[in-house]
Amino acid sequence: MSQAFESLLHRVDTVLQRLEQVLPPPSKEPDWKDAIAFRWRGADRQQRLHPISHPKALNLSDIRCIERQKDSITRNTRQFLRGLPANNVLLWGSRGTGKSSLIKALLNEYAGQGLRLIEVDRQHLVELPDILELLENRPEKYILYCDDLSFEADDASYKTLKAVLEGSLSGLSGNALVYATSNRRHLLPEYQSENQQARYHEGEHLQCEIHQGDVVEEKISLSERFGLWLSFHPFTQEQYLDIVRYWLEKLDSLPQDWEGLRQLALRFALERGSRSGRVAWQFARDWAGKTALHKLET
Repeated sequence: MSQAFESLLHRVDTVLQRLEQVLPPPSKEPDWKDAIAFRWRGADRQQRLHPISHPKALNLSDIRCIERQKDSITRNTRQFLRGLPANNVLLWGSRGTGKSSLIKALLNEYAGQGLRLIEVDRQHLVELPDILELLENRPEKYILYCDDLSFEADDASYKTLKAVLEGSLSGLSGNALVYATSNRRHLLPEYQSENQQARYHEGEHLQCEIHQGDVVEEKISLSERFGLWLSFHPFTQEQYLDIVRYWLEKLDSLPQDWEGLRQLALRFALERGSRSGRVAWQFARDWAGKTALHKLET
């Protein structure tokens, strides 16, 4: 072997070593049997899917006062698990009304039938095609879960979600659906000036049409890609108290003097400006912990 050739090999070896230092390590395949829920950490991470060891232990029976929404999303999920046509779901509305809890409860209910959940943060939505490629040949059924989803006016990442939901050649496969929660029905901010772009057109036979402005149409088109919309509204006072009572019973902390505690629960909600299911759960935990501590210290 000539000296020139040996020198060339040495230079190639040096370049390869430097590349190994710069390039990210190869991605590890997740242990699919290790968990029923995962969190997507990014396409550039060695462990792209991070298993969630202890998903929140919620049952469908724990979700109160939203029976219509619960029935609809449960039916859609059962269709999905049976390989039947099913829709992507947008759960939108008031905070603390059970949107995220309902999805977590579905996972616990149907994990034994092969349902799995992957939590995807908004900043990673551009990597949805990478996630779908990873799931392509898996036998399980996956919900891609996007919590508290919303976009700013100048955020273009929603276009990836829009394309994946419907319109792209590399769309969702038969083993994946998107379930998203949001406080916004259309996921993007809406401004009064945009409604002023609508145009009124009088057609033939006195029939009239309203043409939305391009900006409004673009915003509506994203949420319309979700085939199932479920709206969540603020709870009434009695619904809030029903949830408080339910959790106090579950925590074995319901006192005999319910009327007195009822007033405390209402005051707790008033201080927080919300009669939501989340506030009801927080009050029940506060009361249960406080009374248990009192028993231990007396």
